[in-house]
Amino acid sequence: MKHAPSVFAESPMLPLADVTPVTLDRDEVEIVTAKPTSSKGKIPSYLADHRKRLRHRFLTGGAAAMPDYEILELTLFRVIPRQDVKPLARQLIETFGDLNGVLAAPLARLQRVEGVGPAVALELKVMETVTHRMARAKVMQRHVISSWDAVLDYCHTVMAHRDTEQFRVLFLDRKNVLIVDEEQSSGTVDHVPVYPREVVKRALEVNASSLILVHNHPSGDPTPSNEDIAMTNQISDAAMALGITLHDHLIIGRSRELSFKAQGLI
Repeated sequence: MKHAPSVFAESPMLPLADVTPVTLDRDEVEIVTAKPTSSKGKIPSYLADHRKRLRHRFLTGGAAAMPDYEILELTLFRVIPRQDVKPLARQLIETFGDLNGVLAAPLARLQRVEGVGPAVALELKVMETVTHRMARAKVMQRHVISSWDAVLDYCHTVMAHRDTEQFRVLFLDRKNVLIVDEEQSSGTVDHVPVYPREVVKRALEVNASSLILVHNHPSGDPTPSNEDIAMTNQISDAAMALGITLHDHLIIGRSRELSFKAQGLI
């Protein structure tokens, strides 16, 4: 917040109507209004010790054993530096299931959680973007068959916790190297529009020799519907007519995936 320069001797006091109000987001208000614990406004010693212990465990190899809410605490420290963020971290995990669910939650749903203001929501969405890009970097420009586990991890990271269906296509070159990964469409909780002609057209544009289709089921059950099977067959037929191979169609659930090829559906 800006303060007026010290000109009281030279200028009369401004009327209240001329003062421009300043809006703080919720997190800033929480920090500003938090009751200081000393004349210097330092955080309580027990809270500082707790944060120090968490950071130490994380940095000395204990991250793998830390529960999701503690990893979330470490993230929230930076945004809400003078408050105990454990209750908020626990509430977020309880609301969205796990850390992946928190990061994948839509912005509007995040901000409905008490204590999540614009700054916290932004931090969480930045974390989500970082995780997606790291997972994607492990599969782009790599041989898909020899990197299959990384492909599955990427698909789960990006799609498993979405609350609406998303349809993606992985475009491969003649050596089965992933050259393009694109979201083709998104839909509702149980439907996503797919246009076989657009999929094949895009394959020609990027000079792809083969495809892998991927979409998610927000219900968590990756069992394909009759519509899923029919759509896959349409794309396979259209691609085959142009010399393009459909390797597989993956349906991503919350904890597992289904492969059309493994199930004999392709």
